Amino acid sequence: MKPSSLPCPSLAQFLLLIASFAFVIGVVAVATAEDWPEFRGPTGQGLVPGGPWPTVWSATNAVVWKQPIEGKGWSSPIVYKGRLYLTTAVSIGGDPIDHSLRAVALDAQTGQLLWTTEVFRQAGKTAAKIHSKNGHASPTPICDGTRLYLHFGHQGTAALDLNGKILWQLTDLKYIPVYGNGGSPALVADMLVFSCDGEDQQFLIALDKATGTTRWRMDRKCDLENKQAFSTPLLIEVAGQQQIISPAAGAIIAYEPVTGREVWRVRAPPDGYSNVPRPLSGHGLVFVSDSADKPRLLAIRPDGRGDVTDTHVAWTDTSALGLTASPVLVGEELYVISDRGVGTCLDAKTGKIHWRQRIGGDYSASLLHAAGHIYFQNEDGVAAVVKASKKFELVSKNDLGEAVLASYAAADGAFFIRGERHLFRIGSR
Repeated sequence: MKPSSLPCPSLAQFLLLIASFAFVIGVVAVATAEDWPEFRGPTGQGLVPGGPWPTVWSATNAVVWKQPIEGKGWSSPIVYKGRLYLTTAVSIGGDPIDHSLRAVALDAQTGQLLWTTEVFRQAGKTAAKIHSKNGHASPTPICDGTRLYLHFGHQGTAALDLNGKILWQLTDLKYIPVYGNGGSPALVADMLVFSCDGEDQQFLIALDKATGTTRWRMDRKCDLENKQAFSTPLLIEVAGQQQIISPAAGAIIAYEPVTGREVWRVRAPPDGYSNVPRPLSGHGLVFVSDSADKPRLLAIRPDGRGDVTDTHVAWTDTSALGLTASPVLVGEELYVISDRGVGTCLDAKTGKIHWRQRIGGDYSASLLHAAGHIYFQNEDGVAAVVKASKKFELVSKNDLGEAVLASYAAADGAFFIRGERHLFRIGSR
């Protein structure tokens, strides 16, 4: 083909190319070996680089420090340049109770509290009801290296500098949540992207991360009786083009990052709502959970266009899968945990089950892989460490002594685990 006969890219394609380049540069700048800048880490998929990592601990053994955290919240901690960041909701009296929605920073080496900033004040009289396992501070913050982005669902979204100064706040994205807030934001190029799937409205939105202004908003009206969803978006690349994968009630949808236009969708069954796990990507497939009443896991080929329900679902599994915990993909094996504690290892390419084992307890925290081990953290505070293998092999069970629903952060050879009352650093130093 002669150079003059090459197709001329559209403006949207050109912008997408620039955005893709900017995103890659941003990831390189943020995701170092000692950072855990977002929910599920640098890749957003629960994969911890390097090693060694702790495999045995207790409420007293291998606890480098533990720091009481005022208030309540199940947002996971993140780590950037030796600092830990998380959110919390502090009761401040009243009948009904008001909450101070705060960001907290700690020194990762010592656990020392560095600063606390109130970002929003939630009035008890107008606060929506939440699930008994949820809280008012559940979405995990995200850091781009210079700013910290916080999301409290329908209560508001904000950007802070790394010393706790509020740079912008957004409180006009009003919708009626069901069970409270859950999904965390993702950074895509120079945008902050998150879902707002409530009882009255359902949409995915991209904000300019510098100003908080809306870059695009894609409504995704749901025809199901139950319309809520809580999943965190995942950015993937397909044939050189990026897609944002965002499960919604009623469908799993892929979007173009620059324009927000829909690329493809897979329809969900009538009970396809309350999606919580973050999607995974690997082997030319996207792995997504899409159902609450009857959990099912789908492997989808993301190279289609339009409605690909009947053409691009490679396999589906509906046996003993979970509503809440995000799975982890290691090599060709996919590891999942049900809410009631049944662990499963599947072949990622075919869905074939290698093993299924009752591990025990109830589960909300997402799975983690580090140095050949899978970490299953239950709600009672007991973590089961299992070999990453096609054969089940339990390495240890470790009781932290208090409830845990948050997912781990990992940095500097240590795990940072948020319990009901404390934040722990687990490791040898």
